[in-house]
Amino acid sequence: MLQTMRNIGIMAHIDAGKTTTTERILFYTGKSHRIGEVDDGEAIMDWMEQEQQRGITIQSAATTTYWKKCQINIIDTPGHVDFTAEVERSLRVLDGAIAIFDAVHGVEPQTETVWRQAQRYDVPCVGYINKMDRTGADFFHVLEDVRKKLGANTVALQIPIIREGHFEGIIDLVEMTELRWEGDEGETIAATAIAGEREALAREWREKLIDALSSVSDPVTEKYLAGEELETGLIRTELRKAVLRRDILPVFTGASRRNIGVQPLIDAIVDYLPAPDEIAPALGHHSKKEEDVTIPCDPAGQPLGLVFKIQNDREAGSLCYVRMYSGAFKSGGALYNVGKKKRERADRILRMHSNKSEAIDELSAGDIGVIIGMKLAQTGDTIGVEG
Repeated sequence: MLQTMRNIGIMAHIDAGKTTTTERILFYTGKSHRIGEVDDGEAIMDWMEQEQQRGITIQSAATTTYWKKCQINIIDTPGHVDFTAEVERSLRVLDGAIAIFDAVHGVEPQTETVWRQAQRYDVPCVGYINKMDRTGADFFHVLEDVRKKLGANTVALQIPIIREGHFEGIIDLVEMTELRWEGDEGETIAATAIAGEREALAREWREKLIDALSSVSDPVTEKYLAGEELETGLIRTELRKAVLRRDILPVFTGASRRNIGVQPLIDAIVDYLPAPDEIAPALGHHSKKEEDVTIPCDPAGQPLGLVFKIQNDREAGSLCYVRMYSGAFKSGGALYNVGKKKRERADRILRMHSNKSEAIDELSAGDIGVIIGMKLAQTGDTIGVEG
C-alpha cells in the first residue's frame, strides 16, 4: 500500500501557475468535473480567490486524488513563504515536491526561498517549466537559470515544440515521441513520431539526458559505454533512484492554462517521487529516555502522527490535519497528545477530496487525513497512544 502512495507539495513563486496546475491535476485525475479558473474566482484549491459557506471546502490543507492506482495526497504549501514554524511544518510532511518555474521569468526570489527550504528537509523534486505559451518564454534559458541559481542538476525529460513562434506540444525524450493535446480540455494526447526537422535537436537533448544519468548510475554507464541501446524501463528506474537521492532534477514543460503538459507531470509524481517508506525515517524525541529516536514508516508500529495544520469549521469544530508516521489511528478511538500529556479522542477521521470529504475507518502510517474531535491539539503537536 505504501508503494502506491505519494505525499507531494507544489512549490512556486506567486503567479508561476501553482493553483492553475493543481486545478488541472484534480480535473485529469477525475476529482473535479470541470476546471476551475483562478481568474474567474472558481478555483477549487484557491481559497484567497473564493470563499464558500464552509471554509472546510476551499481552505483544505490537503486533498487526495488517484492516478494509475496510486493515491496522491497533495499538500497545500503556504503561498507567501517566510521562515515561520508553520511553513517548516508544512515542508516536513512532504515526501516530494513539484517545483514550478515561469517560462518567461525563470527563477524568482520566492522560488529560491522555497527551494532552499526543500533542500534543508531533503525533499526530492521534479521541475515543471510552465507558461510556455507566453511571449518571451524560453525553456532552455530557464533550464540553465535553475541550474545556475539553485545549483540543481537539471535534466530535461521533455523539450517544447515551437512552430512559427507558437507552443504546440512537447517531445518526450524518454519515449522519443512527439505529444500534442487535443479535445476541448486537453483530455486526449496524440503521440506521433518525431518530425525530421526536429530529430537532430531531440537526439541532442536525449544524449544530454543519458549523459547526465550515466554520471550518477552505474547500470546506465555500463550499457552506455558498451554501446547498447537503453530500455525506457531502465532509464525510468535509474532516474527514480537519482531523484530520490536529489542527484538530478528532471524537468518537464507545458502550459497549464492551455491544458498542455499536465498529464505527463502527474505520471512523473508516480514514476519519480518517493513513497512514504522510501524517504529517511522521521526523527523524534523519546520523552522518557530523553534521547532522539528514528521512527520507521510502519503501519504495524506504535501510532505516531504530527498535527501540521488546524482549521475551524462551524459545524465540525477543529479540523486537525495529521500526517501519520507510524501505526494507525481508528475512528472513534482514543489518542494521546504527547506534548500536552492529555488524552483526546478521534470522533471521526476524514479524507479530503478537493471540495468534498469522506469518512474513513482509520488513518495509517504514511497517510494524511483530518481528525475531528481533538479539543486541545495545536499545530505542531505529536499525537500517539498512552503508555
